[in-house]
Amino acid sequence: MEQNKVNGLLGLASKAGKVICGSDAVEEAILKKKVKLIIIATDSSEKTKQKFLKICLENNVNYKLYGTVEENSKAIGKVNKAIIAIKDKNFADAIMGKIYGGDTIG
Repeated sequence: MEQNKVNGLLGLASKAGKVICGSDAVEEAILKKKVKLIIIATDSSEKTKQKFLKICLENNVNYKLYGTVEENSKAIGKVNKAIIAIKDKNFADAIMGKIYGGDTIG
C-alpha cells in the first residue's frame, strides 16, 4: 500500500533530521527557503489549509494534501502535527513519487 511507503519515507526523513513540524516552525522555514515539500494533513482545519496553501504558492514550495493528522504524526514519531515540512530534495522527490505513483517533482 502506498500510504505505508510514504509513511516509511516520512519516518526515515524524520530520523535523518530532514523534517520540520508545527505551524510556526514550518512557516519560518518556508520563508527562509529551507523547505522542498509541505505535507498538509487532509483533516487539518480549513484555516490551516488555506494559510499554508497561500504561503506555499507565494514562495513556490511544493505541497500535498495527504494523510490524516494522526497518520502523518505517527509516521514522524510526533503527536498532533497537521503540517510537516521536508527539507531534503531527495526525500521530497521520493515521497511525491510514492504519492503520485512514480512521478517526481522538479
